[in-house]
This record gives sequence, structure tokens and C-alpha cells, in this order.
Amino acid sequence: MYRKINEKSRGWDAKRIDIFLFLAATVLCLTFIGTNLFIKDAAAQRAELILSRQCKDLFGADLVGALIKEFEERHPELRLRLESADADDSGDQPATPDIVFFDEDRFKVPQAALIPLNPYLVVETGDETGESPVEAAAGAGVETAAEQRAILLVSFMDLLFYNIEILAAAGFDRPPKTRDEFLACAKAVSGLRAASGEAGGGFTGSGVYGAALGLSEDDPLALRRDVFSWIWAAGGDLNPPDRDGRPYFTGRTVTDVIAFLEQLNREGTFAPGTFVRTGADRIEDFAGGKIAMMIASSREIPFLRKRMNSSAFGVTIIPGPSVAAKNHIALSGVYAGISAGCPRPDEAWTFLAFLAEKSPALAAGLEAVPGSLPEFPGAFSGDYIKDDPLYSKALDIFEASEIVQGFSGQSVEELEHAVREELRLFFERDQSPADTAAAIQRRWDSL
Repeated sequence: MYRKINEKSRGWDAKRIDIFLFLAATVLCLTFIGTNLFIKDAAAQRAELILSRQCKDLFGADLVGALIKEFEERHPELRLRLESADADDSGDQPATPDIVFFDEDRFKVPQAALIPLNPYLVVETGDETGESPVEAAAGAGVETAAEQRAILLVSFMDLLFYNIEILAAAGFDRPPKTRDEFLACAKAVSGLRAASGEAGGGFTGSGVYGAALGLSEDDPLALRRDVFSWIWAAGGDLNPPDRDGRPYFTGRTVTDVIAFLEQLNREGTFAPGTFVRTGADRIEDFAGGKIAMMIASSREIPFLRKRMNSSAFGVTIIPGPSVAAKNHIALSGVYAGISAGCPRPDEAWTFLAFLAEKSPALAAGLEAVPGSLPEFPGAFSGDYIKDDPLYSKALDIFEASEIVQGFSGQSVEELEHAVREELRLFFERDQSPADTAAAIQRRWDSL
């Protein structure tokens, strides 16, 4: 039956609609407020870990961002944040990082600034005979006596780099395998300068030196690269276990290397500026075709490939006294540790364990050789190594070498200062190699 709608009924319907809309809006507002409070409360429940900004400098923003995203997806109760370099708007200083990244070149960290990791190293692996990736990384980390204070994420080694064209011009179709061959190559290359004016074109040798040392005090890796590596290559042990971490700088191997370096210097094979040029300077000299041979870290391979033709240079072992001698190398690398001031060390260890698992990816990001340690599952599976002749050669050198205990994590600045000063004096005056080594040892032992 049809009913006429009067003004009164129309007004009541309108009021009901208004009440409904008001109630709906109220419910929506309350839901929005409650949801935001819940989200804020949930976010407040997440433990935050601060990563030192060096991780981005070492590995790049893209790789670090991807790792942070994956870790937070696995561990929604944890949040990662990069350390801020500047104070915020209120003037507060940046918070101290919980996870510290460092290497032995650009970023150094005092051991006292890191907590020992030993309590975390008892890891159930499910394999009675094997190590977990975390244990393997920590075992190669920075240590003091029996204390492990960092894990090694990515490793590098020192190699002999040589310019193929320069050696060929000097009459050599392969790099030197012994110290005597190295001396012969260096002398022949440096001798090209005398004949450079007679050449009619092509490679003349003008301004080219056979070898170089970069022993500047501004280079933290100078001594381990350009001096210690020769001693290690000959089987010398500068850090014997019976010395309780006290360097040992005497013995026949050490004096032979000092005599060898002095002969290279006396024959005029070294490029100028031995004690003022850094390793970075020498890399530039090598890339510019001014040096035929130099010792450098494997981390320089990607840079040199960008600056030079891929077939312009090669890498080989650092020559020892004879071909039959087994090659020895020390590793350097990129490390991560937990800050001594970290309020959540257990959560920080969770992230370190994640980083150890991701070591192969970090190594691939840096195109590092040897990269991650052999103990890591799939450590050398990266295409950048197996499909590239130069990287494969570097890996072959590593696998055929014996690893020696270097000075990773040890404070040897005074030893390095003594070695640098005594070598300078040795090059400038008539003093025996044995007397020079003894002088270095006396200065160290007197500290």
C-alpha cells in the first residue's frame, strides 16, 4: 500500500543517516588510532642494532641495503640502522654503532673496542667433524691470545703484479719465479731507459722502472706488503708461536731479504720515492706503465682491470729464494665485530652469524680473491672467479700456498716504524743486513 512521505518521517530518516555516518566515522577513527598505536607499540618492541657506516663504504649501499632487508625479513623482532655521521636536529651526537666493520687499510679498530666472541663460538653444526661458517670466520678473525674479537668476512692476499708488455720489451716471456730472476728482470727493464732514445717507436722504456717500494708512513700496509711479504714468501715466520705475539725480526731468512732489497736499490731498479710514495701511488704508477713489477693486494685487481687492458698485466706468486720452495702468504681482509658498548650483544651476534653465512656474497660484491674462506660452503662458487682466467690464476696461487700468521689485529706500529727507519739508514750507509735486522729487533724488544 502506498504511503505518502511527510516532512516528519523524512526528517527522522535523515537523522538516522547522520547518526549512522557519525558512528561509522567514529569507528574508522578509533580503528585508525588503534592500528597506529599497535604498529608503534610493535615497532617499539623491535630491538635496534646500529651498523657502523664503514659497512656501506666497504661493500656499497646496494649490497648493504639488500642484506639489511633479508636479515629483517628473517628476524622481524630486530631492526638494523646505519650509523649517522652527523648530529641530529636536536644536537644529539650519533649513537655508538653496535656492529663495527673494519679492514687493515682504511678503517682500523682498537681491540679493546670489541668484545670477545668466544662465548658465541660453540655452535651446533650437526657435523661432528666440521666447522660452521661462523666458527671458520671467527677462527681467522682478529685475536689476542685465545680471544677472538672479530670475524673475517672477506679475504685478500698479496701478489706480484707484472706488466706483460714491459717484460716482453726487456726480453722476458714470463714473470720471474725466483728472487734472482726478479733481480734480472728488474735490472733489464730499468736498463731500457738508457736505450730509450735509440728506439724508433713503440715501447721505449723511457721513465719505466723495473720495481718499486712504497714505504710512506702514510700507508698502514706498506711494510707488510713491500717487506714482510718477501720474508713470508721465503718461509720466514715473523710471529712465531713461542714468542707470545712478540715479532721476531732476526735470522737468515730476514737478513737475506734485507740484502736482496738493498741490491735492488743499489742496481737502480726502484722507482724514485721509496719512502714517500704509498701503495696507492704505486698502483697509479703501475696503471700508467711506469713500473714493470710490484707487490699489491688482490683487492686491486678490479681497479687495474678498469684502468688497463685486461691482457696488459698478470699476477703470480711473490718469488722466493728458489723455485722448489713452497709459497707462503698472509691474508688481509674485511672484518666485523661487536662493539664493547653494545647493549644487545646476543642480538648483535645473530647478525654476525648472518654475515658469516653471506660471506660468499660479500666476496662476490668486492670481486675478492681468495674471497671467503675455504671452510665456507660454496666459498669459491662465484662466476667472477671460475669463469675468469686472471681470478682463476689468483685462486690457484692461494690454493697452492701455505697461510702464515701475519699481524692481523696486533699493534705493531712501533715495529713498522723501526723497520722503516732502519731500512732508510741501511740504504744510505754501509751497514750489514744482519746488523740492520739486529737493530730492528733491539728497538722492538726495548719497548
